[in-house]
Amino acid sequence: MATKLIRGMGSFFKTCDCLRQARCPHPYIIRFRDAMGRQREEVGYATQTAALDRLTELYEKKRNTPRQQAELKREIGRKRFGDYASDWLTRQRHYAHGSTRTVTGLLDRHILPVLETRQMNTFTPTVVDDFIMAMEEDRVGVATQQNAYDTLKKILLDAQRKGGIEGNPFEGVVSPAYIPRQITIPTVDEIHALKEAGSAALGLVIDLMSGCGHRNGEAYAANIHRLVAQDVYRIAEQIDGVRRVPARLKHRKPGEFRESPMPAVVRNSVLAYEERYGTDENGYLLRTQRSAYWAHTTLDYQWSAAKKRAGIERKLTPYSLRHFFASNCLTNGIPITDVAEWMGHKSITMTFRIYRHLMPASIGRAAKVLNAGL
Repeated sequence: MATKLIRGMGSFFKTCDCLRQARCPHPYIIRFRDAMGRQREEVGYATQTAALDRLTELYEKKRNTPRQQAELKREIGRKRFGDYASDWLTRQRHYAHGSTRTVTGLLDRHILPVLETRQMNTFTPTVVDDFIMAMEEDRVGVATQQNAYDTLKKILLDAQRKGGIEGNPFEGVVSPAYIPRQITIPTVDEIHALKEAGSAALGLVIDLMSGCGHRNGEAYAANIHRLVAQDVYRIAEQIDGVRRVPARLKHRKPGEFRESPMPAVVRNSVLAYEERYGTDENGYLLRTQRSAYWAHTTLDYQWSAAKKRAGIERKLTPYSLRHFFASNCLTNGIPITDVAEWMGHKSITMTFRIYRHLMPASIGRAAKVLNAGL
């Protein structure tokens, strides 16, 4: 039997058939109405005191919420996911154009077909679990599942922070088990063979990606003015590989940059290319006969042609050059924190998840170092 409290506070009860419920080990359940007026339940309170304390906390929070704020929460809660997701995306001004394009694709292909018409205040862990299972049934790739899940999580947690969703819609949810596919790292001989078989421009891209950790678009933006020191290259922008226009860096605000070490081989490559082919009025090195900038199609064509001429049959992609950079750093003892910064990863978690297996056995190495110090 439920114990009712003052009006608006809710009640607590047990569902067992024990005669002396106050002494039995079964947990209490609390029932209350959230800020949107929706009836909710929470389970797992060991004592009446714990249940009452939680109800008091919820009641005070609801009572102290200004009416205007409460109405805003209700308005968010009544929104359909498709409308909220559209509003959320327009607020992501820190996203580069490529990131916006990627998120839009995930929404259009995987998230909106399942969740577009659902009200925001109806999202629960069960709904999220069902969404993940729907992707599994549609045989969506695990990496895409993880990206779609991450996008959904950003949107729903944004709504939760604004009060449109009560509780944590991801509590207990097991995210898609994304395990990065086996990465392919080119050998030094393969890199040299590709440079010899490709154009001078492709050779410059190869040097920047394998030697400094550039992304594709960042290499397209190769600029003589970015050599800010004898051994430092400043990566300040990228070329959008679809639109062929300069764009800000991924995970960076406009005007922000990062710097990476520049081996002498790469510096000499940049200077030699400038001496032979020159630059435009702004210092950019790479261009095509029809465009001021490279695009993804330019790289794909030149890469495939160079691979064929070099007789390389392994599944190497231009992005494999970034893997070479990371491998070269980590196997030579450079801290992963530095590698993450140079590669422009949003967090070290990404670097660690992809490249952990490339790191030397740190515990064994540490034991030897500590032993020498003792």
